[in-house]
Amino acid sequence: MIDVMDNDTLHEECGVFGIYSHTEDVTHCTYWGLYALQHRGQESAGIAVTDGAWMDVHRGMGLVGEVFRHQLPRMENQYISIGHVRYSTTGSSLLANTQPLMVRYAGGTIAMAHNGNLTNAGSLRKKLEEEGCIFQTSIDSEVIVNLIARSRKDNLEEKVMESLQDVEGAYCLVVMTEDKLLGVRDPNGFRPLCVGRLNGGYVIASESCALDTVGAEFVRDVKPGEMVVVDENGLHSFQFAKQKRQALCIFEYIYFARPDSVIDGQSVQQARFEMGRQLAREHGVKADVVISVPDSGTTAALGYSYESGIPFMEGLMKNRYIGRTFIQPEQKKRDMGVRLKLNAVRAAVAGKSVVMVDDSIVRGTTSGKIVHMLKEAGAREVHMCVSSPPISCPCYYGIDTSARKELIAASKSVEEIREFIGADSLHYLTIEGLQGCVANVDASQMCYACFNNDYPTEIECEAEIATQKFIFEQKRR
Repeated sequence: MIDVMDNDTLHEECGVFGIYSHTEDVTHCTYWGLYALQHRGQESAGIAVTDGAWMDVHRGMGLVGEVFRHQLPRMENQYISIGHVRYSTTGSSLLANTQPLMVRYAGGTIAMAHNGNLTNAGSLRKKLEEEGCIFQTSIDSEVIVNLIARSRKDNLEEKVMESLQDVEGAYCLVVMTEDKLLGVRDPNGFRPLCVGRLNGGYVIASESCALDTVGAEFVRDVKPGEMVVVDENGLHSFQFAKQKRQALCIFEYIYFARPDSVIDGQSVQQARFEMGRQLAREHGVKADVVISVPDSGTTAALGYSYESGIPFMEGLMKNRYIGRTFIQPEQKKRDMGVRLKLNAVRAAVAGKSVVMVDDSIVRGTTSGKIVHMLKEAGAREVHMCVSSPPISCPCYYGIDTSARKELIAASKSVEEIREFIGADSLHYLTIEGLQGCVANVDASQMCYACFNNDYPTEIECEAEIATQKFIFEQKRR
C-alpha cells in the first residue's frame, strides 16, 4: 500500500517536541506542538509523560488527530512530556517502530524521540548485539537508547554525552527522565532544534512554529554539538562535542520546514520567496501566468511573480480533505491518485503560456502527470521552474532518497528530464543562486550534498547504506 503521490517527493523525516512546566498542561501542549510539526511526519505519532515518579507513553499509527482521537496519556501531577511524529527513514512503518521509545534500565526510566538518521547504526548495532544487547525495534534510534543504558557514568547528562561519542550522522533528540528534559543536536547541525520559554517552563522543538502554537517565547536555537538540560534549577547547556563542519540541511529551507518557522536565524518564508525571485532572474520566461504546485511551491512562485511581473494565479487546486489516502500501486490507480490530490483550474490556464513553480523534482513521474494535466486543461505552454538545483545524489542524513537509481537527475540531463516530463522548458535554480537566498546563514555552514556530492561526513559503502532503511529487518544467513 502506498500514499498516492508520495513516491515522487522528498520526505520529511520526523519532528520532536518536549516541555518541562509545573504550570502548563504538558500533555496537551505536546499534542498541539505535534500538530504544528505534523508536516514533518505523517506515519505515526506518540507522547510520553511523567509526574516525577511514574512514566507513561501512548503511540499509534496515523496522524496526530487519529492517534489521540479518544484520549491523551495523562497523570495527576504531570510536568514533563515529549512527543514525536514520524516518517520512516530507518525501519518499516510499523507500530513497533513508533516513538517515543521508553525503556527501564538500572539507572531508572528514560523516554527518547529522535529526528535524523545515523550513518553508522549498522556497525554499532552489530557490536551491541554481539555484546548481548536486545533490540525490540528495527530503527536506528534504539541504538542510542542502548548506548545510554550501558553507560557507567554517574548521571544522565554524562551518560548521554558519552554515548554520543560513538554515534555518526544526523540526530536531534529530546530525552526525558522522571525529573529532567534534555535536547540534543548533532555536531554538524543537520536538523533544526530550538528552545522556547513558557510561563516559567521550557519547550524544545524541531521548529519555531511549534513554539508559536503553544504560546512559547523563542529563546534560541540549540547549537550543533550542544545538549540543553531543563530541571528544577532551570536551563543548562553542555557542549558535548567539538563543533564539526556545520551542515544544516538546505532542504529545510527549500521544502521541509513550515514557512512560518525561523531556523538558525533565517526566516523560511523569506528564503523561499527569494528562491522564486532568483529563479526569475536566472531564467526569465515569457509567459502569461505563474502558478505553483501547492503547497510547497507556492511561496517561491509568489517570489517569481513578484520579480518577473507576471501575475500569479491558482492554476492547480489541492484537495485539502483527502488526508492519508492509500491505494493499490497499479498504474491506473496511481494516475487517479494525482487527480485526487490536484486538479487544474481550467479558467486560469486555458490558452495561456504557464510558468509552473515547484520546489524539486525527484523521480519526475508526478511532475510529468501535472504537466500533462495542465495541457489537458488547455495550457498552450508549460514552463517548469524548480526552486532548487537538480537532485543527483542520495541523502544519508534522514531524507528518504538513499539510492542514486531513484533520482532522475542522476542519470538524465536537464533536457532529457524536460522531455520526460513533457514540459516546453525546464529550469533549475543554480547552487550559487540558492546560496544567496539564505542570506542569514553562511553558505559554508549548509549541506548541499544532494546537489554536489560534497558530503560533510565520511560515508560508509553506498551499497550498504542504500538498503539501510530496512537493514535491521533483513533475514540473516
